[in-house]
Amino acid sequence: MDVIHVCLNVSDADTTAQWYIDQLGFEKSWEFTTEDGETRNVYVADGNGIELQLSDTEGEDEFEAGTAWDHFAVKVDDVDAAFEDIENHGVVQEPAPNKPAGARTAFIEDPDGHVVELVEPQE
Repeated sequence: MDVIHVCLNVSDADTTAQWYIDQLGFEKSWEFTTEDGETRNVYVADGNGIELQLSDTEGEDEFEAGTAWDHFAVKVDDVDAAFEDIENHGVVQEPAPNKPAGARTAFIEDPDGHVVELVEPQE
């Protein structure tokens, strides 16, 4: 069994896709619109082929994350440099050691407030 994608509801699929492309190095992989024409889904993929499905439904632009969703993580070579370089839309946690995880981490928000963890594994 393999993870192929995670779906995020977003207010503007193009804007959010461009953020993941420009800031995290993802690539646009494909897109489709539902048969009723109300929801456009734009997919961006990381270097391993795992995709984010950015689902943009007409008229929906505010989302409640609830308690079941927290964040997703991306590996970076240097968490401090990535944190400084990435145009974030909110800082949840600045770079800091995460000794139990064996990493240095930071948490930021994408354009729709989804939390992204930046992880620099430590040796």
